[in-house]
Amino acid sequence: MRRIQINMIKEQMERIYGSISPAKIPWNLETPPEIIQTIVKSGTVKPCKSIELGCGAGNYVIYLSSNGFNTTGVDISSTAIEMAKKSAEEKKIKCNFIVADVLGEMPEIQDKYDFAYDWELLHHIFPEEREKYITNVHKLLKPGGKYLSVCFSEQSPQFGGTGKYRKTPLDTVLYFSSENEMETLFQTLFDIEELKTVTIQGKYDQHKAIYAFLKKR
Repeated sequence: MRRIQINMIKEQMERIYGSISPAKIPWNLETPPEIIQTIVKSGTVKPCKSIELGCGAGNYVIYLSSNGFNTTGVDISSTAIEMAKKSAEEKKIKCNFIVADVLGEMPEIQDKYDFAYDWELLHHIFPEEREKYITNVHKLLKPGGKYLSVCFSEQSPQFGGTGKYRKTPLDTVLYFSSENEMETLFQTLFDIEELKTVTIQGKYDQHKAIYAFLKKR
């Protein structure tokens, strides 16, 4: 079952990045979300060795790298990674990009990081796969490393507004979480410094998301 879901996600992402203009991909935003900008500008996370899981076209990796971070971006889509590399090259920003399956063993990634984050990736990962994913994040972090995760909240009205599983216009299925679910998921391996429901400004409208800022235990 795990391999089926992984293959499905990979096929979906390759299709989206290969056939849709970057400007029309809903989550592809050139300007980083306010939450990420605030973390950087406030010094909540100072420049360090960092990794983004599910980096897509690499916009946020490029942003962090341009602000003194040594940042690596990881995505299952080789098309997205090629886009990210090209964008960084055009901007003359030094970044690292790796094609890897974040639900696998990730042999492609041997380094350890001070800061890991995923921006609206977890709602693509269904509950039965999340423990494996969180274990992978934990392994990637140095002792005391910080982790930021943001994903769709079940309170959000998008894509029908009800139900845990919702189909999108891009023919993907997302899982909408509760705060309790996320707390249960994270607390096995991380100290929860902050977990709350926030309003995020997306490309086309606002939506509710669960924000978690964590520390590796």
